[in-house]
Amino acid sequence: MNSTSVKSDRRLSVAPMLDHTDRHCRYFLRLISRHIYLYTEMITTGAIIHGNRERLLSFSPEERPLALQLGGSDPDDLALCARIAEDMGYDEVNLNTGCPSHRVQSGRFGACLMAEPGLVAKCITEMKKHVKIPVTVKTRTGIDDRDSYAELTSFINHLINAGCTTFIIHARKAWLKGLSPKENRDIPPLQYETVYQLKKDFQNLEIIINGGFTSFDQVMTQYARVDGVMIGRVAYHDPYILAEADQKIFGSIDPAPTRHEILEKYTSYVKQNLEKGIIMSQMTRHVLGLFQGQSGARAFRRHISNNANKSGSGTELLKEAADKIRTV
Repeated sequence: MNSTSVKSDRRLSVAPMLDHTDRHCRYFLRLISRHIYLYTEMITTGAIIHGNRERLLSFSPEERPLALQLGGSDPDDLALCARIAEDMGYDEVNLNTGCPSHRVQSGRFGACLMAEPGLVAKCITEMKKHVKIPVTVKTRTGIDDRDSYAELTSFINHLINAGCTTFIIHARKAWLKGLSPKENRDIPPLQYETVYQLKKDFQNLEIIINGGFTSFDQVMTQYARVDGVMIGRVAYHDPYILAEADQKIFGSIDPAPTRHEILEKYTSYVKQNLEKGIIMSQMTRHVLGLFQGQSGARAFRRHISNNANKSGSGTELLKEAADKIRTV
């Protein structure tokens, strides 16, 4: 692909979410907002180097601006995957140093890398040697009992020296033992003030805050303190909150699309991909939250969930589901 680069504007982005932000999800979210920044699910270097690269990394041009999030700790492997990402047209490579799952730890990547700032710096250095697109890092405020502000700034300084200037900070520390990944998203207390202090102390860095935002109004309050906001599961379960973003954050004069307009455009996308052999349920699962809070939303979700896996299911399913909203 290797197409013309897209300006990196990370004022509002949607987090990498395993089993959520695949290419169909990202296409759907792009129909809601033209300007939000999108990230892939975390993909390991091993999967890219040894797996089905086309299946793992292909995307629609409409999804851009789009970043590939990598999981790994070998500098050479990360550099190779960064080159592949750039060649395929990705606009950014993001290194995950924040995921606390046991599977990730056993592979020596994710949040456990916060204990090895020298290694992470080598990874950043090697990636930056081989690509022109931005190389960024998503991390936590700390791990286990290594959660002092001094240790966080030491980690950041190592990566600054390696050339990293954009940091996405999940404003919670991670417990590598004793908590599941889901619990690590909720139980460690939010530390917004730590992220704000980072921005004060490192004013030349681009600091993106992540963690705990559940409404568009909450997002808007952050811009006085940081450069951008990354939201996670609320964008998946109630995606229409993104509809205001283009106008209120990015200055677009175009009206926000309605929910039904979004679904109609996505239906065309589904039709094209059904003809390519994509399974209906792989695409329809991402739209279940589109009418969250609207009359008939439950009937909309139920109709799709109950029928998407049926043999011969086609785009009429989405039209039938939309009618549940109109008639309730």
